[in-house]
Amino acid sequence: MLFHIDPGSGVPIFRQLMDQVKLSIASGALKSGDELPSIRSLCVPLGVNPMTISKAYNLLVHDGVLERRPGLPLIVAAIDDDDLSDRRAEQVALALAEPARLVRSLEFDRDQALDLFRELLKKPSDGEEN
Repeated sequence: MLFHIDPGSGVPIFRQLMDQVKLSIASGALKSGDELPSIRSLCVPLGVNPMTISKAYNLLVHDGVLERRPGLPLIVAAIDDDDLSDRRAEQVALALAEPARLVRSLEFDRDQALDLFRELLKKPSDGEEN
């Protein structure tokens, strides 16, 4: 698993890490029982303080996303279909929050915005098959 950190994004690094783990789970890239990289193995290539990674991991454990096993790597906690569906919906809502603010700030017609979104959903994105 590769994490990508953007120090200039304005989003705290621990939050970026948490969001990327959650997105990887929602997308199916990470599944229940998959191990996460150790804190030590991430801090050097990411150029991030180990305490920052530890904070992200601890919050994910607290949220029930990850499971701690003494002496072993952290793993993705068990996920049932309803929980996975909720996590996917959460990721979509997060991604759509900014475009929704833009629509409101431009006082753009909501029905037109929804029509545009429906059209965009029909188009394949880069790397996607028709």
